[in-house]
Amino acid sequence: MRWLRVISAYAHHPDPRVAAANLIALIVASNQPFYPLYLHWLVGGDITPGWFTFLSTPFFLAVPAVARLNTIAGRALLPLAGIGNTVQCAWLFGTQSAVEIFLLPCAMIALLLFRPKERIYGLALAGLAFLVFLLNDSYGPPMAAYSAEQYAALARLNVVSAGMLTAFVALLFSNRLAEAEGSVEAAGGQKSG
Repeated sequence: MRWLRVISAYAHHPDPRVAAANLIALIVASNQPFYPLYLHWLVGGDITPGWFTFLSTPFFLAVPAVARLNTIAGRALLPLAGIGNTVQCAWLFGTQSAVEIFLLPCAMIALLLFRPKERIYGLALAGLAFLVFLLNDSYGPPMAAYSAEQYAALARLNVVSAGMLTAFVALLFSNRLAEAEGSVEAAGGQKSG
């Protein structure tokens, strides 16, 4: 339980958007070690490219530390790490793997993490995600080739994973909005109807 308290303290921040970025980053980083196992179980074949996905793990783990130094930089690092990881995986596995689906939650996260007065950062990062998607023909041949069935399994894995990340982020921000609404109602003594 001590390690859980350490992780919770590392992710904590008084700014709810920064705290959300920290939590999302640590959840993504904690799931990365399982990706090669998912590849082995669900896809089979050469899982060597899966080991290279760990190169982005330090960037996700650094989000809370960077946010302590500069909250904008910390929040920006999360979608940047996600976009970088997606580009790397598209190069490793090929676009047939549908890994570029992760650009959608990256763009969504970028747009949600910044306040209206900081909107330029979120728009720039979301624009970067869409620009990367438009440049998808420039990766060259993937590191490993898979059969049509394996690519279908890899695409299912990536679509389900991106969907789960999107749902988690939506639920997280929905809870933050509900907390904020509850605080406003308590302060004003009003009930929503």
